[in-house]
Amino acid sequence: MSESTATNVGVPGDTRLEKLSVRKNRHWFSKLPVVRQLGIAVGWQKGMLIVGLVLTCFFLLVAIFAPVIAPYGYAQMKYDDGTGFPTQAPPSAEHIWGTTVGGYDVFSRTVWGARTAVIAIIVAVVLSIFLGVLLGLVSGYFGGWVDRVLVVIADAIYSFPSLLLAILMAIVISGGQSSMWGGILASGISITVVYIPQYFRTIRAEVVRIKGSAFVESSKVAGASTWRIMTRHLLRNSTRTLPVILTLNSSEAILTLAGLGFLGFGIEPTAAAEWGYDLNRSVSDVTAGIWWTAVFPGIAIVLIVLGITLVGESLNDL
Repeated sequence: MSESTATNVGVPGDTRLEKLSVRKNRHWFSKLPVVRQLGIAVGWQKGMLIVGLVLTCFFLLVAIFAPVIAPYGYAQMKYDDGTGFPTQAPPSAEHIWGTTVGGYDVFSRTVWGARTAVIAIIVAVVLSIFLGVLLGLVSGYFGGWVDRVLVVIADAIYSFPSLLLAILMAIVISGGQSSMWGGILASGISITVVYIPQYFRTIRAEVVRIKGSAFVESSKVAGASTWRIMTRHLLRNSTRTLPVILTLNSSEAILTLAGLGFLGFGIEPTAAAEWGYDLNRSVSDVTAGIWWTAVFPGIAIVLIVLGITLVGESLNDL
């Protein structure tokens, strides 16, 4: 082999492998649901998706770094020297968003409330996906009387008001006044029960559509087990619309948790910060001209729900 050939062929070998690895990584990353839609979105759709992602990621970062961002604890009412916070104090250098009637720092409560909201979303989404997808796979694949019974139950549950169910679950789980996990579980379980029919219907319809496909029949002939067919073939080809339902589920979880807190069935203020409870306590403040106790928790609820909804609407259009 000549010197020039060796130079052209031998040296760039590692470089070509590195470039190939980078391409594979980019190809995998570009297949992620939101990333893929972000690449094909144009105009208003792309703008909505970007704004929604920015708002959602912002609140997610606030929830993760709440101990660093918040100057005080969610239930703290005293300074380090032992003196108490002023009540209903307007925004100042010590309390940039003022204080509540109970003496809590509004900024700290709002920041810590983001963590409570994110945990409620995770609980509701995980429970809903697990049960709804599993029941949809079983119903769509086996059919028969199992399918008919599950469809009737799903239709009956779907007609039940989510907030009423949340109140019932809050009373059953914790007697109305909840600890942090009691309130989150009450919200998560109620949203789970209400949203299981959506996951169930979506997965069932897709499974019924593709279970007669040639690749499924080939898997049966090859001796694949029922579980392998359901998970490897049917599940992976029937989850295209799940990201849209996830966003709806997430925003509903936040609103339900806030509704529980506002009605007095939510989380106690000493257990965790929750925006709905803070809004409930600020109702009388608004009539007295004390606006800061209600504005900031209310804006937080609006922005996080808006961000998640924008992401869901964009994915739905795409």
